[in-house]
Amino acid sequence: MAKKPKKNAGEKKAAKPTDLSPRDKKTLGSLVTVAVDVVEAAQKKRDPQLAIPLRALSNVKFNKTKRMIEMGSAKNARQLFNLNQAKSYMQSLLVAKGCKQLIYDNKNCSLRSLYYMLKHTIAGTKEETFAGQEECDPIIEDMEVTLNALREELHLFAENRGNIAGPIVVTDKGFDIDCARMGSAGYSIPSIMEPDRIQFKKCTADFVLHVEKGTVWNRFNEDEFWKKHNCLITHGMGQPPRGVRRMLYRLNNELKLPVYCLLDNDPWGYYIYSVIKQGSINLAFESTRMAVPDAKFIGIRSMDVDRYQLSDSVKIKLNDTDIKRANQVRNYPWFKDKKPWQKEVETMLANGIKLEVEALTSKSLSFVTETYVPARLKDKDWLD
Repeated sequence: MAKKPKKNAGEKKAAKPTDLSPRDKKTLGSLVTVAVDVVEAAQKKRDPQLAIPLRALSNVKFNKTKRMIEMGSAKNARQLFNLNQAKSYMQSLLVAKGCKQLIYDNKNCSLRSLYYMLKHTIAGTKEETFAGQEECDPIIEDMEVTLNALREELHLFAENRGNIAGPIVVTDKGFDIDCARMGSAGYSIPSIMEPDRIQFKKCTADFVLHVEKGTVWNRFNEDEFWKKHNCLITHGMGQPPRGVRRMLYRLNNELKLPVYCLLDNDPWGYYIYSVIKQGSINLAFESTRMAVPDAKFIGIRSMDVDRYQLSDSVKIKLNDTDIKRANQVRNYPWFKDKKPWQKEVETMLANGIKLEVEALTSKSLSFVTETYVPARLKDKDWLD
């Protein structure tokens, strides 16, 4: 009788449901429910469908008490027997199946890897399951909001985009990392910032300074701003990814550290602040775990043109897209009733120009770290 092949010594057994963490069990239960609904619909000869919450401004409301945006109750039905929806329905189930397997295997993978895991030519056709990753990523977001589960809870992560430096020790999967001893690069903020993976072991900082771009962050790190002002400095390479937003939320929520944002004086800088403070319109269901309602905007400001006599050479003319975006931002319900913000946007539009944080280097290389930000913090000169 042939003997059963032995497993390789280094081969890892797939996790069983009983081996899973409470969080994984909850997520797995939601995924199984999706499958059960499909089976029950088929048994009853009904059109299988998914109820996908609508991710749009029309289905977002601003909770004035919580000071963050929340998703409404509007949903779209995604049906298998609707020719316009059949492909996206199939893609949704493929993503659900892939995430279920990741949880069972107790492994995490990137969005790109999941795309390749699920991409194949459908048997008997020339049709691909996904034409490209740009078709896969929105489906992942649809499943997040449908399951009310963070991407990280589906065992998915994105590329790390953001760094932190300063007096804090974090424990990353069992390894203690002193962010005051990470040199010029700092500690790369992980895409998955959940407490079961990342813990704050020790922190003596007084506040967090979040800057928009890595180039500006490098100036603050090289000038040791965090050491002179006993703070943490972070950046998110422009629009901060979820890992950075989750980090800011946890630093504010768990360690009670104030968060100050140094962003460009343009509609995109305003929008970044809006996302950090109130949450993302596209992923409003995540606001309770990511928004930092007490975050303050400390610059750059429209008044800085005159306040610091900035030369014409650092001014950037607003284009039609900038003007359109500025009007959209100032009409957000969470900005609409704030007179200081209305004045800020109106001044920018009246000036017809926008400014990057780097414009302050026209005064001196370290003007932003030695003069501008210290003055804004000392005078409590910020927008809320």
